[in-house]
This record gives sequence, structure tokens and C-alpha cells, in this order.
Amino acid sequence: MDYKQAGVNIHEGYRAVGKYRELAAGTMNVSVLNGIGGFAGLFSLAAFKDMEEPVLVSGADGVGTKLDIAFRLKKYNTVGIDCVAMCVNDVLCRGAKPLFFLDYLACGKLDADIAAELVKGVAVGCRETGCALLGGETAEMPGFYGEGVYDIAGFAVGVVERKNIVDGSAIQEGDSLIGIASSGPHSNGFSLIRTILSNLEEDFGGTPIGYALLEPTRLYVQPVLALMERTRIKGMAHITGGGFYENIPRMFSRAFDAAINRDSWQIPPIFTRIADALVEDGGYDERLMFNTFNMGIGFVLAVTPEDAKSSIEFLSEMGFPAWEIGQVVAGRGTVRFL
Repeated sequence: MDYKQAGVNIHEGYRAVGKYRELAAGTMNVSVLNGIGGFAGLFSLAAFKDMEEPVLVSGADGVGTKLDIAFRLKKYNTVGIDCVAMCVNDVLCRGAKPLFFLDYLACGKLDADIAAELVKGVAVGCRETGCALLGGETAEMPGFYGEGVYDIAGFAVGVVERKNIVDGSAIQEGDSLIGIASSGPHSNGFSLIRTILSNLEEDFGGTPIGYALLEPTRLYVQPVLALMERTRIKGMAHITGGGFYENIPRMFSRAFDAAINRDSWQIPPIFTRIADALVEDGGYDERLMFNTFNMGIGFVLAVTPEDAKSSIEFLSEMGFPAWEIGQVVAGRGTVRFL
């Protein structure tokens, strides 16, 4: 028996790497000192020599069970964007500019064309955030993953000047909370979604609902970094797993509450459909919705009340609708709805 008979096709792996190399090329910049295929990626920090005390900021995440919808619809080119977004949006919360990204792809039986479609989304996410796709790993594990099943995760590194780290310490009672629109459920809550919305061909505004659910996680890097150049952002929260209740308090370094005006933005129709499905299933609970999903708000900023209006206008002009969704109030690190 040889390796191929055991289920691992090394030649398909070579073919996949060839495709990755082409995709990664479009994300490279002068700081990258190597191409795809080495044992490790090299990234020079020479461009940041003028920083007084550069601090590297890292984040790792995956796409989760949203992948199952991609497999069922055989649409593979968007979930890589999700993978990048979940990592770089987290790094952004510290005020850091993403520098480079590495991905990890695992499967039971490798198909280089499918793998390349997955990595194509990664490359798109990297290009849109100015992040180099520095390298990665593809693991073919027959008998561990079922045939046709892929998993994808990633790791991002960014940089921020130490004095500019956003850690929530400047947040004060009375500060405004700005919510930036999401593009849908992003990459959270899909274990529940897949249970209550099993028919991916269901009509949803003229398109199958499965495709609406695959809308990739929004990338907040460029607009927020641009806003940071003109406005002091005191805290940031990426609304991921745990929704409002778990993520907004993570931006506070002291015991504050977030007082959220439930009527300050319009909840997108996809969440209304999810809520209706929960009602049909007999398990609807509004707190569950806000504790599981982003409900149309993918990223939250804390700024002074004086900066709220101009920040919202700036973000909206960049194509990222935003609203003042609440205020910071005295409390114990929780979220309350008004």
C-alpha cells in the first residue's frame, strides 16, 4: 500500500499549492520576503521603524458550521472571506492594522479546485484589508473528515503603536456607542440556523435563502482605521458569537453597562426570518436572538458624544451605514435594552 492508496493524494496537493501561489501573489507587498511554499513565512517590520514602540496583535478564528451551507450549495468562494474577517476584525478591536494572514485547510479527500475556491475567498479578504496572505497549511486526513467536507481556520497578525492601543481604559459614562451595519449573520449562530432553516432553496426576496445566509462577514478594517486617523475611538467590539450580551462589555476595562436603544436601527429581514422560524419551532426568545446573532450590527465603537454624529457620517460616506445605538452608563458590565 502507498500513500495514495491510504487516501492521501500528494499530487493533488501539489496542484492545490500551485493554485494558492497564484492567489496569494495578489496580496503580497514589499514587506513580504518569501513566496508561498516555504516552511515559514517572512515579513519584514522595516516599514514600521518610525514607530516608537510597535506592538504585534494576533487573532485566530474559523468559519464554523456556516461551511456546511457552502458545501450543500457547492458555493465555496465566499467562506474564505469569512475566515479572514473573523480574524482581522478581532485584531482591529485593539486599534491594530492587519499585516499578514495564514490559513489552515483540512479535508477528508482533497480536490484542488475546491480548495482553490476556498482560498480565493481568503485572498479577496486579504486584499480588501491590506493584509498579505503569507502562507498556510492544507491537511488531507482520510477517515477523519468525510469526503466533500472541508474545514478552514486562520490566523492574523497586526501592528499598533503601544500608546495608540485601544483597550477601553478611556471610556467614560455618557460616551456614545456607534453600531456599524453587518451584512447578515456573518459567521455565528449557524448551528441554530441550520436546524431551523433546513430548506436552503426557500425563496427569500427572490433568491434562495441559502445564498443570503452565505453573504460573507463584513470587513471593517479600512473604514475604522480611516476613522481612527480623525477621531478618537475609545473602545471597539466585534459582534460575534455571544451577540450583544457577551461582546459589547468586552470593550470596557471598568464596570460599565451598555444601554442600547433597540429602535435606533432597523433589524435586517434575515433575522426576522430566523425569529419567525424560532416561533414556528416554539423556541423564540428575544434575548436568545441578541445573545446569538449580531442582529444587523457587526461592529460597535465607543466615542465621545461630540464625535458621534461626524463619525456616523464618515462611516456612511465610506459605504458602512452606522447609527448611534446607545450610551455607556454606570453598571456591572452588562447590556440593557431601552
